[in-house]
Amino acid sequence: MPSRKLEDLHPDLQPLARQFLDRCKAAGLDVLITCTWRSGAEQDALYAQGRTQPGARVTNARAGQSAHNAVIAGKPAARAFDIVPLVNGKPMWDDKHPAWQTAGRIGMELGLNWYGRPGAPFREFPHFELKKGYL
Repeated sequence: MPSRKLEDLHPDLQPLARQFLDRCKAAGLDVLITCTWRSGAEQDALYAQGRTQPGARVTNARAGQSAHNAVIAGKPAARAFDIVPLVNGKPMWDDKHPAWQTAGRIGMELGLNWYGRPGAPFREFPHFELKKGYL
């Protein structure tokens, strides 16, 4: 099962994730972090979705290629986290809901790469990542 723990994020991403949650709350947006770190096996299972397994494609990254798989000295240090806005306590997966744009704006203001932004190479609304070259 993928981790939801902020402690499993890269040390540089942990304070940004906390600021993200605080700013979302201040904006009246309730969000749930659904994934920080995931194992290679979990990543490969997601990659198979929409290819060799039923479901929609949700990633183009195999194990070891995802920012969710990053480690430091063998311990989880994910460079990305996934979220879902909660509306009336329920997950809002409809990417047309304005909560997604609010969360995306907040993440980008913090300097995160939001994969739901227009022009993203693979639109993935839940995904926020440290920008390339940040580390």
